[in-house]
Amino acid sequence: MRAASATEGWTQSAGHWLQRHQRAIRRVQWGIVAAYIVLVAVPAFLPLPDRTAHVWNNLTVFAQFVFWGIWWPFVLLSMIVVGRAWCGLFCPEGALSEIVSHRGRGLAIPHWMKWAGWPFVAFACTTIYGQMVSVYQYPRPVLVILGGSTLGAIAVGYLYGRNKRVWCRYLCPVNGVFALLSKLAPFHFRVDQTAWRASQAGIGEAPHAFNCAPLVPVRTMRGGTDCHMCGRCSGFRGAIELSRRSPNDEIVNVAGDRPDPWQSALILFGLMGVAFGAFHWTGSSWFVWAKQMAAEWLVEHDILWPLEHAAPWWLLTNYPANNDVMTILDGAVLLAYIGAAAVAVGGLATSLVALATRFSGRWSWARFHHLTQSLVPLAGCGVFLGLSALTVTLLRAEGFDLPWVGIARAAFLAGATAWCVWLAWRIAGRSAHGLARAGATLAVAAAALVGDASWTFLFWG
Repeated sequence: MRAASATEGWTQSAGHWLQRHQRAIRRVQWGIVAAYIVLVAVPAFLPLPDRTAHVWNNLTVFAQFVFWGIWWPFVLLSMIVVGRAWCGLFCPEGALSEIVSHRGRGLAIPHWMKWAGWPFVAFACTTIYGQMVSVYQYPRPVLVILGGSTLGAIAVGYLYGRNKRVWCRYLCPVNGVFALLSKLAPFHFRVDQTAWRASQAGIGEAPHAFNCAPLVPVRTMRGGTDCHMCGRCSGFRGAIELSRRSPNDEIVNVAGDRPDPWQSALILFGLMGVAFGAFHWTGSSWFVWAKQMAAEWLVEHDILWPLEHAAPWWLLTNYPANNDVMTILDGAVLLAYIGAAAVAVGGLATSLVALATRFSGRWSWARFHHLTQSLVPLAGCGVFLGLSALTVTLLRAEGFDLPWVGIARAAFLAGATAWCVWLAWRIAGRSAHGLARAGATLAVAAAALVGDASWTFLFWG
């Protein structure tokens, strides 16, 4: 008990420390903004690196390693460890959007911007477009995608809200992914309703003013989905504290009360489908076969322009000096391949979750969406492994031998799958027992194996 109390006290102290040191956090944010601008913008105007370029002697290669080898995979991992702390403490887009909104127009947020489908649409479109322009390999697409996203965050901050992160709340391309993964974090800011009511009645601590930039309804906050972990609300009314929790708690006990079809679509068709297709196509014999079949059909019908014409680099990869050019046919087959992967993987996983829903009782969309949440660990693990494959590629290009990578990937997938099965068992137990509960769990386990099979194709197929 002493150790538990000491740990809980340390956690609460960390939250209060964040609340007291907001000025220092802003200085850190400005430093990250400066580094971010240099790494995004400067390489786009430098010559492409040759074969002698390395991380330590070429800014373009260094920026590539920072963004795709370190930043994105480990920001995703951080969501599972400390929630959305990256968003609240370090993210340059969020910081810029909030700073600009301080002196912006402060217009009311339009209704269309609050559409719940934006996280799925933004993730899918950004992922697919990134593949079309080879964002992982070349600096100019990085400037277009990351720089464009930053300009969007600044524009939205200037127009809407006042001292708020409207872009982060509604339009950020990775907002939905971060919201899902943060449900697994063992830390969150807990709201004590009893202390809150006592404070309102004039009993207990007097509230200090704070600004919740990501527009979270703090009074009714029950998890870490939308919270940016910035610490500004820590200690408010003596009712909000940074606390430990079970990593299963939010998905098992909270997600079922807030069924979200768009989150289900993001899990099943986005993270398990689109992401797999985006990482898999470059080494896929199926992609080559589809392109050859399409090319033969076009030649037979004397339609040659899709095979002969390319597009500007900001639409399709076009770097003749590197012998890397996508034709119109390449782009069309790429779109079809990712779409087919999303439909195949997502559709099969959806069918199995639907079977699990039926096993656990009469049909219920709310239960279907709740059971879908049990696949979050595997969905996040797949994207992390896909991005970390770039880390491995870049490190091997620098001469590092990493013989343990295959074992580590298998261990990650096995652990994530086991976590999914445990979550499914817990969720199914809310409405079913005995064989029905076991059947529902096995159906979700089969859906997880669909995800495992897709990533197995990528790494070992």
